[in-house]
Amino acid sequence: MIRPILRYGDSPLHDPAAPVADITAEIEQLIDDMIETMYAAPGIGLAAPQVGVPLRVFVADISSGRNAADLLAFINPELIERTGTQREEEGCLSVPGFNATVTRPTRVVLKGLARDGSEQTIEATGLLARCFDHEMDHLDGRLFVDHLRGLQRDLIVRRIKKLSRDGKW
Repeated sequence: MIRPILRYGDSPLHDPAAPVADITAEIEQLIDDMIETMYAAPGIGLAAPQVGVPLRVFVADISSGRNAADLLAFINPELIERTGTQREEEGCLSVPGFNATVTRPTRVVLKGLARDGSEQTIEATGLLARCFDHEMDHLDGRLFVDHLRGLQRDLIVRRIKKLSRDGKW
């Protein structure tokens, strides 16, 4: 089932997510729904808070569905290592229509549970590292806009507030 994606300003997006206690049928359904929602959007990552579920779960697929082996699900992920820096433009399904250059690590090591409950540790570089770091931000109540400073951030936030007032957000 495709779930609605929350947008910047919706309070659940700005709050830290809680750990998953048990991998239940509901968590498995959440992951299935998140995968379907991510592909339909279309996007390369989606965190549970983006669909209004304040739990530490995210899905990612930098191939956008072209390579089944690239689809990853993480439950209760932890960043073990972050090294290097890359500055690239990125967007977010919760901030549609806006992009900005954000500094992210070039390499991350992420540890957590796979959807079957087994432990997984994945080293990621490049776009996957950026995706992991972006989704981890969502689990901590941050969006890419929160990385911006000064005029760039103010312009995006003001435009979102105007769209909101006009009923277009």
